[in-house]
Amino acid sequence: MQAYGIPASITLAQGILESGMGYGRLATEANNHFGIKCHNGWTGKRIYHDDDRKGECFRVYKNPETSYRDHSLFLKSRSRYDFLFDIRTSHYKAWAKGLKKAGYATDPKYPDKLISLIERFDLTRYDDKKMKNYVALKDMSIPKSSQIHVVSKGDTLYSVSKKYNVSLERLVQLNKIKDQTIYLGQELIIPSKP
Repeated sequence: MQAYGIPASITLAQGILESGMGYGRLATEANNHFGIKCHNGWTGKRIYHDDDRKGECFRVYKNPETSYRDHSLFLKSRSRYDFLFDIRTSHYKAWAKGLKKAGYATDPKYPDKLISLIERFDLTRYDDKKMKNYVALKDMSIPKSSQIHVVSKGDTLYSVSKKYNVSLERLVQLNKIKDQTIYLGQELIIPSKP
């Protein structure tokens, strides 16, 4: 949610629904928790599974984390989902209905199923958590020749500033960080060396 602007409740509900709570064949054999098909341009491993048609091609992922990241990239990179990003992340019902409208699933009850899961498991508690301190890269102007650092476990602002030999103040200013707080998976702009 922090990196791509997709409500956490929607991602979690889709993962639960599409993977059969993690027990479905695509999830257990292919780490595919969202039922993402191969589509044109997919060069990774494949698995064949009966869905809308018999023996359809689905993506195989190295691990569930890769599946979750690809799901975000999938929604972000396809123009048919563009309108969703105009919907506030707190409006999970509109997102659920929008996913159906954009053709994510053929099941006419898809939005109702997502909404039901979100409400049953109180998944909205993950929406907007700490988001007030976060500014997405898409909302920033990125200086040319900068690089991106993806925050991983154990990273602190101090350790990132030392790693790239950039002042803590510059890192905070460039990334519009509030309260000196960074998050796992957050992409930080690292300025080029003068």
